[in-house]
Amino acid sequence: MTNISTPNFDGRALINGRRSAAQDGQTFDDRSPVDGRVIAQIARCGEADIDAAVAAARAAFEDRRWSGQPPAQRKRVLIKLAELLLAQRDELALTECLDMGKPLRFARSVDVAGAANCIRWYGEAVDKIYDEIAPTPADSLALITREPLGVVGVIVPWNYPLLMAAWKIAPALAAGNSVVLKPSEKSPLTALRLAELALEAGIPPGVFNVVPGYGPEAGSPLALHMDVDGIAFTGSTRVGKQIHVMAGQSNLKRAWTELGGKSPNIVFADCPDLDRAVEAAVNSVFFNQGESCNAPSRLFVEESIKDAFLEKALALVPKYQPADPLASGTIMGAVVDRTQLDTVLGYIASGQEQGARLLTGGAAVEPVAGGCYVQPTIFDGVSNDMRIAREEIFGPVLSVLSFSDAAAAVRQANDSLYGLQAAVWTRDLNKAHGVARALRAGTVHVNQYNDDDITVPFGGFRQSGIGRDKSLHAFDKYTELKTTWIRIDSPV
Repeated sequence: MTNISTPNFDGRALINGRRSAAQDGQTFDDRSPVDGRVIAQIARCGEADIDAAVAAARAAFEDRRWSGQPPAQRKRVLIKLAELLLAQRDELALTECLDMGKPLRFARSVDVAGAANCIRWYGEAVDKIYDEIAPTPADSLALITREPLGVVGVIVPWNYPLLMAAWKIAPALAAGNSVVLKPSEKSPLTALRLAELALEAGIPPGVFNVVPGYGPEAGSPLALHMDVDGIAFTGSTRVGKQIHVMAGQSNLKRAWTELGGKSPNIVFADCPDLDRAVEAAVNSVFFNQGESCNAPSRLFVEESIKDAFLEKALALVPKYQPADPLASGTIMGAVVDRTQLDTVLGYIASGQEQGARLLTGGAAVEPVAGGCYVQPTIFDGVSNDMRIAREEIFGPVLSVLSFSDAAAAVRQANDSLYGLQAAVWTRDLNKAHGVARALRAGTVHVNQYNDDDITVPFGGFRQSGIGRDKSLHAFDKYTELKTTWIRIDSPV
């Protein structure tokens, strides 16, 4: 492994502005997928710790130490937090790299930079959102105002720990809420550091709390808590369903879930730039080791160009071979842990057992001894009823299917539980619009896949979840609408 010194990580929770161990003293090992070594001891928080964090958040909300500040002041603090993230970019990127295995270069340029941009953007936005006056009769004045929910629970996944936290805490805090964040037990370190930087930026103690732990021990008590007003979750569809059940079982709290995906990428024979389509298909599915909910893991290629497409795709695979995530030229790093590695390898075995043709990859490798790495893998001859075409793998595995016409492509693409993202490649404007309209997905890319921005909403249809992250629409999740109706008795 590249010789970079490991920081001394503090794995304790941050509750009410103070670092604290779990109340029962329990910890668990945070093991780096880069080389398998333990890099930190993490507080194994449970229900008592969640109770303490929620109580701190509730007290902070009720005394209005944050929610009572004018939007312009919350803006200044959030912008300061964004600046602190950028000032600590190297530390945070190294933490993310060691904690979940992504290449250091992308942790720095994508994750940390994206989180800072998100926090800055919501800070800038919050004092530019106006309330409404309804068009009532002259003897009435009806004010429609946004108010913060109160205490918001946030549960984020391990694949983009800092960025996913920013997508949720930034609009929640900007709107005036207090937050209790439970990061994934597989990659909790940047969330804990983010909470320290938030205090430094000027967010009052108790407003933003981070409580690490396992899902059943910390996540479930947060989702079930009677004093949490809303829960925002990103993760698997299976757990997302449990979140909605727990929200209903408790206090009917608002529940917003961004869940899985099995995104279709449809390439027609009249694709305007085949080389660009190939590069986008390969890069998008192998980026972040394939650990992206929106990865276009189902590739539909029109029959007449499939052989040419696959030849070009296979030629690109060597540059995505796993390597030391700390090395400057690495494009694909380690999957998050041994459990996930075994899951990916199990899906690869399933694809072969069900008759798909393995074109490349399919095996675990060790560019760094003790680490968790798997080769970029491409299957051809996939049918839409195979597990590798239907279930979210969360690893660098691409399934290739073919089609004969647009109707067949759309029918297969929509034959899925999910509806997160999709793409269509064609030079025919009518076909592009028609297929995009027919695809059941929250985002449809046309002649690209990677373009994105904080100004557009992110989320999906069907079992890809409920609600949207990013853009001004995210404020809908973290605010309540109040109508104040005033009777006016005119003196004239």
